[in-house]
Parts: sequence; C-alpha cells; structure tokens
Amino acid sequence: MRKTALFLLSRRTFSSDSEIPSLYSFLQPSIFALKRTTQPQESNLPNSLKNPTSNSVSEPQKFNLEATLQQSLLSNNTDEAWKSFKSLTNCSSFPSKPLTNSLITHLSSLPDTHNLKRAFASVVFVLEKNPSLLEYESVKTLLDSMKKANTGAPAFALVKSMFKNRFFMPFEMWGCFLIDICRKNGSFSAFLSVFHECCRIAFGEKVDFMKPDLVACNAALECYCREVESVVDAEKVFDKMSVLGVRPDNTSFGLLAYLYAVKGLNDKVIELEGLIGRLGISDKRDFIHNVICGYVKSGDFESVSAAILRGLKEGEGQGFSIETCIEVVKGFVQNGNYKSLANLIIESQKLEPSSVLAERSFGYGVITACVNLNLLDKAHSILDEMNAQGALIGLGVYVPILKAYCKEQRTSEAAQLVTEICSLGLRLDVGNYEALIESSMSCQDFQSAFSLFRDMREVRINELKGSYLTIMTGLTEHHRPELMAAFLDEVVEDPRIEIGTHDWNSIIHAFCKAGRLEDARRTFRRMIFLNFEPNEQTYLSLINGYVTVEKYFSVLMLWNEVKRRISAEGDKKFKLDNCLVDAFLYALVKGGFFDAVMQVVEKSQEMRIFVDKWRYKQAFMEKHKKLKVSKLRKRNFRKMESLIAFKNWAGLSS
Repeated sequence: MRKTALFLLSRRTFSSDSEIPSLYSFLQPSIFALKRTTQPQESNLPNSLKNPTSNSVSEPQKFNLEATLQQSLLSNNTDEAWKSFKSLTNCSSFPSKPLTNSLITHLSSLPDTHNLKRAFASVVFVLEKNPSLLEYESVKTLLDSMKKANTGAPAFALVKSMFKNRFFMPFEMWGCFLIDICRKNGSFSAFLSVFHECCRIAFGEKVDFMKPDLVACNAALECYCREVESVVDAEKVFDKMSVLGVRPDNTSFGLLAYLYAVKGLNDKVIELEGLIGRLGISDKRDFIHNVICGYVKSGDFESVSAAILRGLKEGEGQGFSIETCIEVVKGFVQNGNYKSLANLIIESQKLEPSSVLAERSFGYGVITACVNLNLLDKAHSILDEMNAQGALIGLGVYVPILKAYCKEQRTSEAAQLVTEICSLGLRLDVGNYEALIESSMSCQDFQSAFSLFRDMREVRINELKGSYLTIMTGLTEHHRPELMAAFLDEVVEDPRIEIGTHDWNSIIHAFCKAGRLEDARRTFRRMIFLNFEPNEQTYLSLINGYVTVEKYFSVLMLWNEVKRRISAEGDKKFKLDNCLVDAFLYALVKGGFFDAVMQVVEKSQEMRIFVDKWRYKQAFMEKHKKLKVSKLRKRNFRKMESLIAFKNWAGLSS
C-alpha cells in the first residue's frame, strides 16, 4: 500500500541529461536508445515508443508470448526470452509482474555486459511506463551487478530515473552500491546529487526510509572535505546529519578535522577535538591521523609536530599507525626537512614512557615508513642528523633499519650497526638477532654471523641455542668444517648453548666427507681433550673417511681404542652396533689385519650382533685373492693363524 501510494504522488523532474553521453557509450549497441537526438533511432525502440497508438496485443497472443517468455527463462534461453519481452512491449503490453521481475533478475545475473545493458534498459523502460510492475529485489539485484561490473554512469542514471518516476526504495537497499562504485573509482562527486535528493525526499516529503545512513553521510563528507575542500558544504552535511538523526562517528569528525587543518583553522581543530572528548569518543587516533594529514597537505609542519607531541602527551600517540607515519615522512622528506623530523623524533622520545616497546615508538614508525617508501638512504639521513645533535637515540629508530638490512641481505652493515647499538647500552631482542644471523648465513656472510653471535653473548641473552644451530647448520650446508670447528671451539664453554657429542660429530663428518682426515683427527682429539665422549657415529665417520683414502692402519688404531673402551666400560656406556661392526670388519679385512678382524668377530658374537659374511668374502677376494697361507707360515706365524681363522669363519677354502 505504501509503495502504491507513493506512485500516485505528483511527479518532480530530476534531470539526468548529464549522464546521457556516458550512458550512450554503455548501451552500444543500443537496447533502448538513450542517445540525445531530435529523432530516436526507429530500429532500436519498441513500437510502443515509436507509435503510442499502435494496436494492442490480443489476449491469446499475450498468453502465448508470456508462456514463451516463461519457458525461455526456465530453459535459460536468454535471447528468446528477450525477443518475447520486446514483442510484448512493442504492442504496448507488459508481462505479468512476476515474469517481468524474473526477466530482470535473470538478465542481471548473467556475467556479460550485453545482458546487463538489457536489464538496465528494461528497468528504465518499465519505470517510465509502469513502475508498479517492479519489485525492490529486482532493482537491488541489477544495482549489485552494476557495482560488480563497475558501471557507474548507468547505475546513477537508474537511481535518478527512480527518483523521476517516484519509485522510492529504502535507501539501505541501494545506497551502498553507489557508494562502493564511487569508492572504487576514487571520487564521491557523482554521489552528491543523489545524497542531497535523498535528504530532500526524506525531509520535504516525509519519506523516512529514503533517509541516507551514516556511511552515505560520510561519503558526502569525504567529497566535500577531501575533494572539494569546502568548509561551508561540509558543515552543511553535519547540519543535515543532525536533522536526520544520524550520529557522527570517528570517521565523520576525522574528515572535518582534516579539512579544518588544511584550511589552517587551528581553533576549530581544537574545538572539534574537545567536542569528541565530551561525546565520549576515547580513541582519538583516527582524529589525530586526519589532523596530521591535513597539516601535511597545507605544508604547516610546525602544526604537524605540535599535533604529534600533543597526542603523545595525552597518551594517544603510542602506536601511531604506519599510514600516519608515511604521511609525515612524505611531507617532511619531500620538503627536505630532515632536521625538523629528527628534532620531532627526539622530542617524541622524551614524552614516550621508558617502558614503551620499540615497535610502538614514533621513531620506529617514521623509520619504518622511510623503509616502506624505499627511502632507506633518507632514514640514514635522519639518523645522522640525530647523531649530529648528540641525541640519545631510542632502539625503535634502529630496528627498522636493521630489518631493511636483513631483507636486502646487507649483513655486513647490519653487524656494524648492531655493534653500535650495543655500545650505546641498548639491547635488541632475540628475534632481531636471529633474523639477522639467518640472513647472514643465507648470503654466506659468515663473519657477520659470528660477530652478531658474539654480541648476543656479550649482552647476556640467554636464548642462544636457535642462533647457534642456524650457524652450524649453515656452515654444514656450505661445507665449511674449518669454520664449524673454530666456532665450536669459541663457544664450547658457554653453558647457555649445551654442546654435545653430536656437535663434534657434525664437524668430524664434514671433514671426512671433504677428505680432510688430518683435520678430522685433530677435531677428534680436541673433542676427547674437552671430555666429550665419542659415540658410534664418531667412529663410523672416521672409519668411512679412512677407507676412502685406504688408510686402513688408522682404522686399526681406532679399533684398538674402541676395544679398550669396551673392556673398561663394559655395557654401561659404549656398545658396538651392527653398522659399526660392519664398518670395522670391512676396513680391517681390506687392510689385511685379520687378527683384529677376528677380535671384532668375537665381540660381535658376544653381543649377538648379526654379521653378513658375504660382504667380507667379497672384500677379501678383491684385495687378498693371491695371498697364500704357506707364504705367511714362513714369515708371520701369528698372522697366518689369524688368516686361517678368518677363512674358516668366512667359509673360504684354504
């Protein structure tokens, strides 16, 4: 009833002439021509528009056309459905209300622009001829599709046609689509006329549901404050909000504050700040951000500094957003005001509590903004200016530069800066050190990694294990066992690292793999000297290394040591395992030390370790095929006995 009554209200013209050129471009090829000409194109208009007195369709014909339209929609035959609709309208007739809205919804839901044009043309035509046929949801669906297609001019033309033809929908059903289109295109200027017309209808004609909401009011404010920069018009929007009963929010006040700051109306800025305090808005960060942006836009850097310091004094400045800091940096740096910006950071440090996290300090935000804007050299200029003034520089100023060095793998410079930071009595957290060390290792800047680790130890950081493992793993991957040994020797007595036998094994294995057996042997001796007990893996690495270069006598020496350990310790600490037995047997057979071979066999039998004899038969045949017992009998009776024992054990013929 409410909608029907509204259709009967006297019409008021709402011109959309300014939209026609854009619409014409949108509608090519024409569906229903909207081209501004003195004579419409006959071929593109329904007969009902070309000849208002054309014959009406008969009831049977209308029934058949509607049936065809309905069946075409059910079968998704869009072209046939459109043809049936045009046939009906050409005869000054319309499908039933459900069919009309089904067609519009169907055309709007299709992903191509051509059918979106059809949907638009259909709705505009029905608005002109019989708006009572339209349902809100159909128009809402069309506007939603227009938003997704980013077709601004047709969307605004459709809404203005709705106004012209007194088809009023609740603002909440369609306003958001126009606002989203404007936001996507970076300007709300096209929305202003719609906003003011909605206000007129809501006020003047008492159509309450046409009242713009807070989002719409803020969109109009954004246009007047940031695009037009008109104080009078912006304040009129606030007046309208008061009449509408729409309560301003942080965004509303922030936009007006921005405009006042741009225009240099400092008294109004202060007055507005007091007002939001009285209204109970406790979080002023958005307000301060807008004020700062306004002052930056006007080039009033003294007011920028004053606003920031005032925010810090009132406890609102902690955690200035990166967006705010970026605006500050753009303003100061583009004008070459490094000294002023350095002074501002120095003054901010005086107002920030000593307990403030580095990442929440204003200095951190400014330097991070420089880094984000690819102005790392400018960040250095600010730092140099602060040093030149003899200021105590907070950790927050250094951290973003370190992170930038880390990202760019400028690890040598990072290590130098860390040393400088430590000399000032400042302390980085573990995360910063670990990131820098990881970056150093990834670009093979090992000396910087060592320097950073020394700094960690000197400032008494307890969590050293992670960085220690990063360095050792990196050195292993890059095949630098000599650096591993030197590094381990440097930190071996530090109780925070908890070095174990496996650390020494990594170095020994790396030396053996590189064929540097003398270095492996020295590491082995150093390990024992420092009271780290070799385990099965230690001996296995050494055996494999010696076998590679055929140093079988060295394997014999290892066996003698292992044998002493087994005899002294029993089963308590050290045990032979299958892999170690296999390695010893293979190497000792190859070396011809059959007495030691049989000792290993005896121990393996005592410990019930399975031995695959075939492997050692093969080793014997490869190395000692021509060795005869008769020859040994004359020279070395004991070796002869060991050889016979081995051959009997292995199943080799005498």
